[in-house]
Amino acid sequence: MPSIGKLEVSRQGFGAMGLSHTYGQADDARSIATLHRAISLGVTFFDTATGYGAGHNEELLGKALADRGDGLIIASKFVHRPNGGGAAVAPIKARDAVEASLTRLGLDHIDLYYLHRVDPDILIEDSVGELGRLVDEGKIGGVGVSEASADGVRRAHATYPLTALQSEYSLWTRDVEVEILPTVRELGIGFVAYSPLGRGFLAGAEVSDPDDRRRQHPRFQPDAVAANSLRRATIEQVAKRVGASVAQVSLAWVLSKGVVPIPGTRHIEHLESNWAANHLELDADSLDALEAAFPRGATAGARYPAEALKLVPAEPVAA
Repeated sequence: MPSIGKLEVSRQGFGAMGLSHTYGQADDARSIATLHRAISLGVTFFDTATGYGAGHNEELLGKALADRGDGLIIASKFVHRPNGGGAAVAPIKARDAVEASLTRLGLDHIDLYYLHRVDPDILIEDSVGELGRLVDEGKIGGVGVSEASADGVRRAHATYPLTALQSEYSLWTRDVEVEILPTVRELGIGFVAYSPLGRGFLAGAEVSDPDDRRRQHPRFQPDAVAANSLRRATIEQVAKRVGASVAQVSLAWVLSKGVVPIPGTRHIEHLESNWAANHLELDADSLDALEAAFPRGATAGARYPAEALKLVPAEPVAA
């Protein structure tokens, strides 16, 4: 069983964001059934955030896991200023965010708590230092940061030892390989990969719901979809050769990097398919073919809309 810091977790975790309407209309009953099936499969690591559905996601996760929590690892995240609020918005303190998360989750301790985005007007040392004090008080078990630069990770870790860094990582988003992955490995920090299936694109998903937030993303605009589909064809070819789905091949590539992916889904059949990727080992030729189809920086379209892109590290020049 892999570990993130001192936390032992399942080889794949479960990213719960999509259970709160981010990708169109969600259904709580179906979401809870999916979460229960995840536990029965062996998933022990569940990831949520205060910003997913304005607290709905934490409440849903708390309800679903209420009597099933033994041995489970729960992670959540906060931002100082929700909804991209600027310096004129009074920042939320880490302590207040943690207390609110504990209430919504129905817990007295959260195993891992992240700074979800680095606030440009608040030193990362101050944010992480406040979270560190909450570890010392027993409110949380470990401190994480999400979408921090390599320099930010070093500064944060020097303030209070980090348990994990969470960043986007998949075949079509590989920029962390240049500076960030080497940094966390040097420092002994766990790496959690969100959107390991490229928000569903690398699993062959199509966006049909008019309320799906992906419609705002540059990578999901028609020209980008057409260009990126040509690259996805290589995944389809590998999948056919090894007798697996495109989602399983995409996840197996991420798993081969020694990180913990947290794919999410509302559908039990997709969950079961994703979990089966744990048993798929790609040979060297397949790995080489996939990486040649998705070289760093070659994916058409930015990974976020312009405003959201300001809150994640700039893609570095490839080494």
